[in-house]
Amino acid sequence: MTDVADNAETERFEISVDGAVAGFVKYRLPRPGRIVFVHTEIDPAYEGKGLGSKLARAVLDSARERGLEVVPMCPFIKGYIDRHPEYADLVA
Repeated sequence: MTDVADNAETERFEISVDGAVAGFVKYRLPRPGRIVFVHTEIDPAYEGKGLGSKLARAVLDSARERGLEVVPMCPFIKGYIDRHPEYADLVA
C-alpha cells in the first residue's frame, strides 16, 4: 500500500510503501499563502515505479486544497507541472 503524508515537523511530504518511507518532497513555507518545493528524492530501491509522479500529484493537490501558490524550485516538480498544465495555475 502506498501513502503520501505531510510531515510538517520536517517540512516534507513523504511517500511510503508498506510503511517504509520511499521518498519525499522537501518544502518551505516562506510566507502565508505560498509553498516552495525545494527537492524531490525517491530511494533508488523504489525508482521506476511511478512514485515520483504520484508524490508530485499529491503535493500539488495538497497545495490547491490549502489555497497555496507554488514556487517549483525543484526541477522534478517544475517538470511535472510543465507536463501537466492543469497545475499551471498554482505557480506563483
